[in-house]
Amino acid sequence: MNYISKITTNCLRFFRPSLGGVGGGLRKGIEMTGQYYRHEFRDIRKDSGAILILVGALMIYPIIYAIAYKNEVVRELKTTIVDLDRSNTSHQLFKMLQGAEQIEINRVAYSLDEAKDDFFEGNSGGIVVIPQDFEKDILNGKQSNVSVFADGSYFQIYRQLLSGSVKTVGTFSAGVEIKKLMMEGKTYNQAAQQRDPLSADIHYWFNPSSGYGSAMMPGIIIIILQQTLLIGIGMLGGTAREKKQDSFFVPVALKKGGVLPILFGKTLSYLTVYAVNSVLTMVWLHYWFNYPNQGSYLTVLMLTLPFLLSVIFMGITCSVLFKRRESSIMFMVFLSPIVIFLSGVSWPTSSIPPFLYNLAHLFPSTIMIPAYLRVRTMGVDMESIHHEYLQLMVQMVFYFYTAAAALYVSARYNERKARKANLI
Repeated sequence: MNYISKITTNCLRFFRPSLGGVGGGLRKGIEMTGQYYRHEFRDIRKDSGAILILVGALMIYPIIYAIAYKNEVVRELKTTIVDLDRSNTSHQLFKMLQGAEQIEINRVAYSLDEAKDDFFEGNSGGIVVIPQDFEKDILNGKQSNVSVFADGSYFQIYRQLLSGSVKTVGTFSAGVEIKKLMMEGKTYNQAAQQRDPLSADIHYWFNPSSGYGSAMMPGIIIIILQQTLLIGIGMLGGTAREKKQDSFFVPVALKKGGVLPILFGKTLSYLTVYAVNSVLTMVWLHYWFNYPNQGSYLTVLMLTLPFLLSVIFMGITCSVLFKRRESSIMFMVFLSPIVIFLSGVSWPTSSIPPFLYNLAHLFPSTIMIPAYLRVRTMGVDMESIHHEYLQLMVQMVFYFYTAAAALYVSARYNERKARKANLI
């Protein structure tokens, strides 16, 4: 604890009066920050791998994902129909299934075995079987079962085929019952009310089409911003260690408060790049692919700034741990699936074990995603997300101190190593 306190004290000394007074010290600090900003920005421009991750990957990944999810929902799923009854009634159900938006009947098979062969060959995504004596059972007032076989290994296919089939069969069944009631002398309205005395009025809020892309992509964008930024900072840190360029910071970093202009210069260089990236992903991508865009851009900006700063400070903290640039890529790629699974994008947070979800709050994206989704989909203001905003601010301050401490410890380590090698 004493060692950490000394590091923090040395970091804060940058703001204390130095030779030339407070104004001179502040002016000198700003000049040094600009120097390290240009130095870091030059390293980014000269590193093709960093450019590929920090700029190229951020352009490619969101666009590929967005194009892949452009259809939003699975429609016209190829389905094989097995009509074992071949009656006028079964043909009527067949025509109704053909009209369902989720289903595209690509083949009519004569047996279930034939339909199974067609399914396992990949020619269809499911099977609907109309049983024998279908019309006879309906006319005699008996229950008849329509079987639906769906591919459960793909939940989107399974859900769409099942929902389309159930809705169509339910509508057909309602029509049969209404006709029977009308034959008993009831009017159509009376028969419809008796058949369905309680109807559900369903409203889909914030995602009316129930689109998969609209639900997933805003959160995925945040994770892509975070992971590419962490990988890029780690690569540049590993490169500096490989080429021993980080020893350039030793004399300055070990002076009173000298670590802060280094930290500010690095931070501003990454913030410059990701200010542009954020506009492209959070504004242009939402507009182009018609993703939810309800909130104020000012609210989005106020939320994005502490998020990016938290990620940058976290990346600088981790970057001093990598001795080679490849290590950062391997480490962050390893973490990416974990970040996605624990972020709440692909699985409800209420179903994630509390320990794992609380642990996931080490990553800024875990805090950012629910707040960002509420702003963009629900159009809430800062008052409604003040809790998440406060968490981001605390996290930003925490990682600021860890980044300053990491740079100072790294400079101290390089100094000792250089002394042993009789370089200084």
